Amino acid sequence: MAMYRKLGKNSSQRKALLRNQVTALINNGKIVTTEARTKEVRKIAEHLITLAVKEKDNYETVKVSAKVPVKDKDGKRVKEVVDGKKVTKFDTVEKEIKKDLPSRLHARRQMLSVLYPVVEVPSDNSGRKRNTKEIDLVAKLFDEIAPKYTGRNGGYTRIVKIGPRKGDAAMEVVLELV
Repeated sequence: MAMYRKLGKNSSQRKALLRNQVTALINNGKIVTTEARTKEVRKIAEHLITLAVKEKDNYETVKVSAKVPVKDKDGKRVKEVVDGKKVTKFDTVEKEIKKDLPSRLHARRQMLSVLYPVVEVPSDNSGRKRNTKEIDLVAKLFDEIAPKYTGRNGGYTRIVKIGPRKGDAAMEVVLELV
């Protein structure tokens, strides 16, 4: 008996498909796909959420001083002349950052090995390239998703059957975070 479904694909295609669907599930909250794929995606997604729940509070806050460029009212950097050269003017700012403890860092890297990077593109055409931003799905798992499931022992996803797909009559289902 096999430990997993092959889904009619070779190993590299199967791994890419599952990573893509897990990334979409974490990013959007639900996906629509076939029943066999859903059962495989569910295993991976529940494992990632379990890691996030276990390690969500495992960090320490550290005060750090950082150099930040001074900006004018238009948002441009202020330059000053030093020894005949234009140099950007900097201010020193105190910041508090979260520093992962070793077990949380390990969990973060395990999640990054599964999740693809996601880039959010604005819907309007003006400044499409400039206003894109990368979504940190690992931070989303730790900060948004894990606190919802702290008192829950597994079962973070739900499968709802929609019905057969028109083209090949494969059973379509919705996989969503509970």
